[in-house]
Amino acid sequence: MEPSEAQRQSVAIRARHHELERQIHGSEWTAEEDALAFLTDAGLVGRLIMDEEGRWPSSGDVTLPAKVGECVWWLAVLAERTGLSLDECVAEFLAERQRSLGIEDAS
Repeated sequence: MEPSEAQRQSVAIRARHHELERQIHGSEWTAEEDALAFLTDAGLVGRLIMDEEGRWPSSGDVTLPAKVGECVWWLAVLAERTGLSLDECVAEFLAERQRSLGIEDAS
């Protein structure tokens, strides 16, 4: 899946979550709350990796692939909420890293 498609689907899913937030709490989460939720999930990725390495026990309720996917989802949502293109963010980051490390672009 291309990042732009991931961003499109993520935004649609997040819109439904916003509807639920309005119903339950009377308002939508802010971009700051979304960022904090992402950080929580990113921390859980670390714990799940530790679990796979036998260094931290997990409940087994959440899997590493699901949590990695959720983190990408949050990044797509946060990019959209701040007016950024996920495609462009990833492409610019990778190009800069390649330049700084002297790696030829393979594409």
